[in-house]
Amino acid sequence: MTAIEDWQGKTGEGWAGEWKRTDRSFGGLTERLLARSREFPFRHALDIGCGAGELSLALARGRPQARIVGVDVSPQLVAAARGRIGHLSNVEFELADAAHWHPADDFAPQLLISRHGVMFFADPPAAFANLASFAGEAATLLFSCFRDRAENPFFTEIGALIPPSREAPDPYAPGPFAFADRDHVGAILTDGGWRDIAFEPFDFAMIAGAGEDPIGDAMAYFQRIGPAAAAMRAMDEPQRNRTLEALRRVVTENCHDGVVALSAAAWIVTARRS
Repeated sequence: MTAIEDWQGKTGEGWAGEWKRTDRSFGGLTERLLARSREFPFRHALDIGCGAGELSLALARGRPQARIVGVDVSPQLVAAARGRIGHLSNVEFELADAAHWHPADDFAPQLLISRHGVMFFADPPAAFANLASFAGEAATLLFSCFRDRAENPFFTEIGALIPPSREAPDPYAPGPFAFADRDHVGAILTDGGWRDIAFEPFDFAMIAGAGEDPIGDAMAYFQRIGPAAAAMRAMDEPQRNRTLEALRRVVTENCHDGVVALSAAAWIVTARRS
């Protein structure tokens, strides 16, 4: 489970410190979301769970006449996003929970977009109902989320290196795979006031290491970000050393042509405001 408190603490701190690597790992998915965004006209766009701002900034560069607002619960990530704005005058970032946020002015987004930022709502139907309450007329919702864990070697191969939880996890608890079940997601969106719901399966390579030392780069990445990072921090030294040896084997096996990458499987979900 990944709750708001995690993103406001160690998880947010880790992702903010590694935004260049995390943007790289989601690069293929970002390009797909941007391509889909071009299907829809908009003057205002809201980036939900904007993280360090990559998607918001790309939208702002591509639509200079549009106003882009990114919101995130992590102060560290919002600070990182604001530090990347540069010369762009049509993008802004707010520290806020999109489940409860309301625009303070006449901002009424015709596009509500998110790259893996919607799976962490404590009450998803209420969150999507809140978003619908201020979205523009016939607004489009466009977001990505992971499909089933078994379809995501980026998680299964790395997650297999750490001891399994003794308790059966709640598949719908806030976290990376909370939206894996399309029927569950469809019901949430319908309850939240959205219609014409569609799912596009999209597979992409999550890059963990590249450059002059891709294996070393990936080792550093997985110790900061991903399914094994928190678990390794809690291990004693002998167990951690064994886990690092196993991690290096996985990383080496997935290094090809100077790039360490593992496959990932996502849904690209679209819906319209009722």
